[in-house]
Amino acid sequence: MGNLTKDQIEQLAEHCENAELQAYEITKITDDFPDMTYKDAFDIQWEIRRRKEARGHKIVGMKMGLTSWAKMAQMGVEQPCYGFLADYFAVPDGGEIKIDELIHPKIEAELAFVTKAPLKGPGVHIADVLRATDFVMPAVEIIDSRYKDFKFDLKSVIADNSSSSRFVAGGTMAKAEDLDLKNIGVVMELNGEVVQVGAGAAVLGHPASSVAMLANMLGERGEEIPAGTYIMIGAITAAVQVNKGDSFTVRYQDLGTVSGKFV
Repeated sequence: MGNLTKDQIEQLAEHCENAELQAYEITKITDDFPDMTYKDAFDIQWEIRRRKEARGHKIVGMKMGLTSWAKMAQMGVEQPCYGFLADYFAVPDGGEIKIDELIHPKIEAELAFVTKAPLKGPGVHIADVLRATDFVMPAVEIIDSRYKDFKFDLKSVIADNSSSSRFVAGGTMAKAEDLDLKNIGVVMELNGEVVQVGAGAAVLGHPASSVAMLANMLGERGEEIPAGTYIMIGAITAAVQVNKGDSFTVRYQDLGTVSGKFV
């Protein structure tokens, strides 16, 4: 159940979204609303989503966040979270990301699953996900918490659309059954130097587990993952901070590369 009123949820949605749109830091909202629940946090996120759609933006996908045990420990949170991807978050492969539109961006190497059948929780598991997957693509997420110094708790980050800001989808696609998703290797280079390496199993033991968890979390709200949804599964590598002028290339075993530049 929620402890916030409809007015408070709308005010907090505006507060968090303005910080995103105008690229300024805020303090974590649980400082001011210590009694807020996870339901309140997701209500704020869904209200931000509604605000964007009301202004004519399309929601083009979903993302999972904090999906590695290491990342959960690093951020001091106890379970993953999800967010939505708006149309203007998309950056073409090899494209430029305007750093002045962001606060303190970091990049993460991920995979994206595109569905061909709907997935509705509860009770969705890996086999359901693999059966419902059309193809898998490489992707890089640019996360950018609106919270000062990237410090937050799980409720605050959920309300902030799970730090979503930009993403780059690679141009290579493969059938899930043609990839060894658990062992797929990823190498992240920043300005030509290797800064992170990882494997698919870093995401909840198997990348498809992340999509199953998303379906089950959405199911708690009576929502589903429709067919044709683009879903980013969360970080395979640790998040790496970037600065103006930095360029990145992420190399994926059997899935080519994804690159971009901060300008």
